[in-house]
Order: sequence, then structure tokens, then C-alpha cells
Amino acid sequence: QLRLVESGGGLVHTGGSLRLSCTVSGHPLDNENIGWFRQAPGTERTGVACSSYDGNTYYTDSAKGRFSIARDNAKNTVYLQLNSLKSEDTAVYYCAGDAAGAIQNWCTTGRMGVWGQGTRVSVDS
Repeated sequence: QLRLVESGGGLVHTGGSLRLSCTVSGHPLDNENIGWFRQAPGTERTGVACSSYDGNTYYTDSAKGRFSIARDNAKNTVYLQLNSLKSEDTAVYYCAGDAAGAIQNWCTTGRMGVWGQGTRVSVDS
């Protein structure tokens, strides 16, 4: 069965960078749609950036221009590069898989079948 494990979170100053990793096991990554989502304290979980099995990417407004998603199918890993971090980027970041349909739909709705445990990103202003 599909399993996702996030890593790479931590504490960073405003303007800093982090690279998050999502390691996929159980299914070949090149068959999977994978998304990154985040949940700040007291808010709902929202989409950040997504990568489809056929090479498409989608970024929500919160990510455009600062974040970048990439996958390495050989390493079964999907990365989320976070640049120019702001205090409002503080959240638990989750990767998720097992989605179907148009990338914009599952990336914005979060209709994913399998979720990782999350990795915490804290941006100190």
C-alpha cells in the first residue's frame, strides 16, 4: 500500500529557505499524483503545490513565485523547495497521494487518499 513520509521541516528566519522531502513507498512514484498541503494553527489544511504522474505541476497562490515542486522518480521522492519564507508560511506541511482527475481539482480540494504524518515548518520573524 502507498505510504508517504515527509522530512526536512525546521525553524528558519524570515527570508530563509528549506527543502522538504516526501519519500514514497508501496507504489512506483512514476504512477502517482502527489501534492503538498499545509495547515497553520487554527486554520484548515490548504493546497500548496502538486505534481502529476504525467509531468504537470500546479501551484496555489500561496506558493507561486516562491515555492517549487520537483520529483525524482528514481529516488521515489518528491521535493518542495521553500524560498523567501515568511512568518505566514509557518504550518505543518503534508504530502499526499492517491488522487485522480485534473491536477487543479485535487490540488485545491485536497481530495487525496493517502496522507503522510507531516513535517513542521516554523518561520521566525
